Amino acid sequence: MFRLHHIQGHIQTIYLAEHPQGLVLLDGCCRADVATVCRFIREELKLSLGELKLVVVTHMHPDHAGGAHALKRKTGARIVAADVAGDWYRGLDGIAMHLTDMALAAWVAKRMAKPMRWLWYSRRLRADVLLGDDTRLPGFPEWRVFHCPGHTDRDLALLHEDSSCMYVADLLVRVKGRYIPPFPLFYPNRYKSSLMKLRVLAPKQVLLAHGGVVTLEEIELERVLEEAPTVPMTHWRSVKAKLKQIIG
Repeated sequence: MFRLHHIQGHIQTIYLAEHPQGLVLLDGCCRADVATVCRFIREELKLSLGELKLVVVTHMHPDHAGGAHALKRKTGARIVAADVAGDWYRGLDGIAMHLTDMALAAWVAKRMAKPMRWLWYSRRLRADVLLGDDTRLPGFPEWRVFHCPGHTDRDLALLHEDSSCMYVADLLVRVKGRYIPPFPLFYPNRYKSSLMKLRVLAPKQVLLAHGGVVTLEEIELERVLEEAPTVPMTHWRSVKAKLKQIIG
């Protein structure tokens, strides 16, 4: 038996997979979502927190990694991430980007009329399991794990083969009813390869962190591929573009 629960998080949809052998959280969500996830497990599912076996971190942004360490402390779950060398937020640039990403998450929450919440989390992930491309979740082999970089260098997507649903995190986001690439986008060539991987796998349902459950037809994947950026869209490039506009 497999059930996929959709939980409204602070600024994103949280997907919790329920299996006979335990629960899998398909992403590490926000630090502000930890209590929400724990409450759902105890009160809605009537299960102990120890039933959460895995917390997947698809990438290191605040709404995908922010709650992982706290959830591990509360439940004993193992943290799963991509097998990519080094920390995403490394060095002085990484510190600045980490702070900027939390500020962006707070800005999104304000735009969504959400109350101000504590979003701080470590910029270094202490993962228990590192997975390569096209591997299986440990203990949950019905889930195939794929590397789908572009947004960052370590984005993961998860395909549940029996139901043909695929969680792609921030591979695409919905803005004003259209599905577009995420911001930032550090690796445009890798991003297009990730979109083509999605096209080849052709799941019946695509689960988005920001946009809900959709089909490939709704996404208009060929349009996204055609319109996808050819140069990186990053924090610093955006700042420089704004400064150029101001200076004239």
